[in-house]
Amino acid sequence: MHDVNVIKMKQMAKAFKALSNPNRLQIYLEIIDQRGKRVKGQLGSGCGISACIRRLNIGAPTVSHHVKELVNADLIKVERKGKYMTCFLNDSMYDDLGGFFDGESLFCGKGLLSKSK
Repeated sequence: MHDVNVIKMKQMAKAFKALSNPNRLQIYLEIIDQRGKRVKGQLGSGCGISACIRRLNIGAPTVSHHVKELVNADLIKVERKGKYMTCFLNDSMYDDLGGFFDGESLFCGKGLLSKSK
């Protein structure tokens, strides 16, 4: 397998591992939802961590841990402004995940599930 594909496969595995936790998956889906509500012309639309804390009904330190795992998996990016933290979707990883599920781009049809022999 090509070195680039091996690296990409490891990144995808790390992302799937991070998303295997229900709380992290819920945080990630919330960030995706906020991205979908972006106002036309607005540069970025993030999700404030305080909103996630209220919705998940878990403590701030636990949410902070989950956010750190999502950042480490390159699924999101975080900006801090004072004591407030805002999470933003990493668009390139989001596109890679979409390509994975659409069966496009990542492995050029040469994977285990490809129809070519």
